[in-house]
Amino acid sequence: MTIEWVCKHHADLGIDQLYRILQLRTEVFVVEQKCPYQEVDGLDLEGDTCHLMGWDGNRLAAYLRLLDPTAHEGDVVIGRVVTAPFARGQGLGHELMTQALLHADKLWQQAPIYLSAQAHLQGYYGKYGFVAQGEEYLEDDIPHIGMRRPL
Repeated sequence: MTIEWVCKHHADLGIDQLYRILQLRTEVFVVEQKCPYQEVDGLDLEGDTCHLMGWDGNRLAAYLRLLDPTAHEGDVVIGRVVTAPFARGQGLGHELMTQALLHADKLWQQAPIYLSAQAHLQGYYGKYGFVAQGEEYLEDDIPHIGMRRPL
């Protein structure tokens, strides 16, 4: 599988790209994880939000969004981290995180990075310099914890 990484400001997304992003996020977060919630949350088009996509030809294999730190207390917020079912088990998640950190640093130099991690993934995100902050909490009946990558 050859992945082409594309990071776009929300204003530069094509309709097909946005559709595939929302389709993948709904497929995994709402249907597969059985979490009925408002997936389209109003943050995708906010400020300077950017969308990182990993394309395998015309299939969206991996995705996450980078929320503008000016709207989030100075932190770049990584969210909606997802790998498509067809692309799992090939280390693509690690490539996605590496790309996310490169793009976040390129877009917003010297900004700390925050994410809300599923609690069982603390060790995974720890490999990228993220440190747990606060207590675990339930989000859609899944244990989560806030994690920050300091400067």
